[in-house]
Amino acid sequence: MLEWDLSVLFKDENDLLDYTQDTISKSLAFKENEGKLKNLSNDEFLNVLLEFEKLNLALNKIMTYAYLVFAKDTSKGVFLAKFEEESKKIEENLLFFELEFCALSDKKSKEIISFINNYSHCGTNYGYYLETLIKQKKYMLSKKEERIMLHLSNSGANAFSRLFDESMARLRINFNGKKLSEEEILSKLYSAKRSDRKKAAKAFSKVLRKNAHLLSFILNTIKTELRTKCHLRGYESAETPRHLSNQISQKSVDSLINIVEKNFDIVDTFYKRKKQILGLAKLKDYDRYAPIGKESKFDFKKSKDIVLKAFDAFSPKFKEIAKSAFDEGWIDVYPALNKQGGAFSHSSVPDTHPFILLNYTNTRRDLFTLAHELGHSIHQKLSYKVSFLNQNTPLTTAETASVFAEMLVFDYVKTRLKKNELIALYAAKLEDIFATLYRQINFTTFERRIHASENNLSIEELSKIWMEESQKMFKESVHLSDDYALWFAYIPHFIHSPFYCYAYAYAQLLVLALYGLYKSGKCDNFSNLYINLLESGGSKSPKELISSFGFDIDDDEFWQIGIEEVKKILNEFLVLKQG
Repeated sequence: MLEWDLSVLFKDENDLLDYTQDTISKSLAFKENEGKLKNLSNDEFLNVLLEFEKLNLALNKIMTYAYLVFAKDTSKGVFLAKFEEESKKIEENLLFFELEFCALSDKKSKEIISFINNYSHCGTNYGYYLETLIKQKKYMLSKKEERIMLHLSNSGANAFSRLFDESMARLRINFNGKKLSEEEILSKLYSAKRSDRKKAAKAFSKVLRKNAHLLSFILNTIKTELRTKCHLRGYESAETPRHLSNQISQKSVDSLINIVEKNFDIVDTFYKRKKQILGLAKLKDYDRYAPIGKESKFDFKKSKDIVLKAFDAFSPKFKEIAKSAFDEGWIDVYPALNKQGGAFSHSSVPDTHPFILLNYTNTRRDLFTLAHELGHSIHQKLSYKVSFLNQNTPLTTAETASVFAEMLVFDYVKTRLKKNELIALYAAKLEDIFATLYRQINFTTFERRIHASENNLSIEELSKIWMEESQKMFKESVHLSDDYALWFAYIPHFIHSPFYCYAYAYAQLLVLALYGLYKSGKCDNFSNLYINLLESGGSKSPKELISSFGFDIDDDEFWQIGIEEVKKILNEFLVLKQG
């Protein structure tokens, strides 16, 4: 199957409507607990908590279906908006629970957490979920204020995010007499023909320039709303809510950014070597992904076979879940009219399975994207073992399984290629690492600068900051053309989830450290420990999860371990000869 089978969620829209109305009714019944939490016994509180979880699960099931229908066809924004509004009715009825729990006395909340942690029939760590709520207590508003925020959400950032998705999905870029989607035109940057790369970059830049006012307006609106929310909630900075949800400290993020920026010379060294191999006097932005050596095509069937074998070599459990994804309609594979660009794995709900969106174009990059998203799906599927409230992992560890899966595929493929094909593979892998590690730090420092401004920024100001932060990564190795100045405008994470991007870099270095441990053979039960980490979902802090491998994520030296692994791959690349 090459398309989603959404019938595992709901048979049709009528089935969805019936389920939604039933959930609204149940949420109204749940609302009768409002004002009563402080008087409940520990047993009674646990029962209310379990009902709260069931209703949140139902809410997620509704929005999963509505969002996936929209992602498949972004012309169905009205359908998505309808169920967003219906879901708000449910959310409003549940709104009191977390606020009221956080309003309990310290003595009462500690008593409840202690009881739940020691309750033998609970089967999961609800105590950790409640503890994380208390950490965010000081940023919560009154119920009346939270209700206003809830009702305004669909007309604020969420609405502009939808506008961004719909606008980008509708873009058509002229290229050699054809009209291509965003995904299709960006794939041309991997062409062996420099003329095609240059033409594709110019064509995409032309379309971005045509839509620059709209796209920059959306970005400024997202920035303004985040600033307003941070002011109302008392967050210390625009980054604070992201760090809280990621369950890591500002110090840890600052340390990550500092060590990555100190090692931009790795990128500079690679691209100077690539310029020599390509025989170019100047390496331009549209040359970054030019293939080196023999470029192979990877159709979906071939990639499927590679991924399953690579996963099986690490863990039969990995292969089993990936095979289910291929066989049971988890994956929507190819680009289509109005389909959302990019790729993702949507966790969905435990009584179904994750859903993967791809825009597959038969390149090596698509092979690794497939591995990346399947890594997410494996993590999501394994985390169904913990409670729904603990199922979602912080972004910092959510990206771990995806990047680890890419490393498994890289190691599998590199042992099966001819020598004259290895240089192409290594170059592509290093560029993937740069995209996941260094580029995401550039994105984060770009966001830091734009969110530091109290005012809306002009297209020229945004472009200037974008170019300055981007050039830091390349130093003197890559010349960024004037056209590249507008390429901030198509990055979806700036719109959907500000300050998301450093999580990719965090996960990349974390995975490289873990993968180095795995390959060293010093940890006999590594695969079991790693699967246990994935099964834990968000029921433990990232610090606790990683400590099982003997690492301390608060130690500045930890990040250097990952950097050293990047250097190893770079050095292996530098000694390869072009075939």
